[in-house]
Amino acid sequence: MSSASPTGAELASTFSPVDIEARLYKKWLSSDYFTADASSEKEAFTIVLPPPNVTGVLHIGHALDQTLQDCLSRMKRMKGYEVLWLPGMDHAGIATQNVVEKQLGSQGLSRHDLGRE
Repeated sequence: MSSASPTGAELASTFSPVDIEARLYKKWLSSDYFTADASSEKEAFTIVLPPPNVTGVLHIGHALDQTLQDCLSRMKRMKGYEVLWLPGMDHAGIATQNVVEKQLGSQGLSRHDLGRE
């Protein structure tokens, strides 16, 4: 099996994101791909992004979800949409509180021991 690309160039044995991303990131910045204009006439595209789960249990799922949202947002922006990728509010606050209180309980503590500060 050959490691040459269809263009005949040799492929690197490891991937170095900096070799590719620096050039692309500069183009994205100069093209205003990271901004949204509320008064734009363009068709809107918005994704509300939930925060990571405080317990860390769903971290991989959230990482995948956020990666997909990032890709969709960038694609829509590059296709001319006015895109807003907005950090959201906790969508599982009660469930998260329950898990954290159980973890505290296993240490002989309660949320009242921690206080609001």
